[in-house]
Amino acid sequence: MITTVCNVHVTAEGVEAFKAASLANAEGSRNEPGVTRFDLLQQVDDPTRFVLYEEYVDEAATQAHKQTPHYLAWREAVTDLMATPRATYSFGDRL
Repeated sequence: MITTVCNVHVTAEGVEAFKAASLANAEGSRNEPGVTRFDLLQQVDDPTRFVLYEEYVDEAATQAHKQTPHYLAWREAVTDLMATPRATYSFGDRL
């Protein structure tokens, strides 16, 4: 199991567009073989900050995800909405 946590800070003007693009990506991602979870979370006290929480069966599934049309569309749609570069962390099996 591979867990990926992506922290995203978007511009105030980009919040709604980011949410729309990310929800579409999450929906498509949940239908991928090898994806066991894909959540979009918005910070309560700062609505410009988001977390994408993703779980994959293995590293191959994470790489396959990055080639899907919905991920590539998401990446293109959100690039100009970022207030700072996104920070992504991956973790292996649960201990």
